[in-house]
Amino acid sequence: MPPLIPSWAPNLHPLVIHFPIVLVLTAAVVDLVDVAFERSAWLKAATTTLYVTGALSLIVAYVTGLQAAGSVLIPGMAYPVITEHRQWALVTMTYCIGIAALRLLVLRGDGGRSRRRRIALLAIGLVSVVLIQQTAERGARLVYEYGTGIIGR
Repeated sequence: MPPLIPSWAPNLHPLVIHFPIVLVLTAAVVDLVDVAFERSAWLKAATTTLYVTGALSLIVAYVTGLQAAGSVLIPGMAYPVITEHRQWALVTMTYCIGIAALRLLVLRGDGGRSRRRRIALLAIGLVSVVLIQQTAERGARLVYEYGTGIIGR
C-alpha cells in the first residue's frame, strides 16, 4: 500500500491548508457577487455550502497543524511566530464554524433575501477573509522566513 503522505511532504498540513483558504475566499466572493448583482436565491445555498466545507476543512487544517508542529524542525526564532500562527488559526477556525452555523440557520429560515441581510452576511464573511489572511501570512513566514517544515526532525 502506498504511503498516505508523499515523500516530498513533511506531513499532511501543507497538503490540506489550501482548501480552507480557497473555500472561504470563494464563499466571500460569491457573497460579494450576490450583494453587487442580486443574483438568484440559489447563491444562498451555494455560499452556505462553501462556508460549511470551509469550516470543516479548517478543522482538518488546525488538527494537522498541531500534528505538524511536533514533526518538523522549528528554529528557535520561529517559536513566537508559530505561537501567533496557532492562535490566529484557532480564532479563524472558531469564527468560521460560527459563520457556518449562522449560514445554516439563515438557509433554514424563511426570512427573505433582503439587501440589508445580504450585506450583513457579506460583512461577516469579509472578516473571515481577514482572519484567513492573517493566519496564512504567519504560516508563510514560518516556511519561507524560518524554513520550518523544510527539514524533518
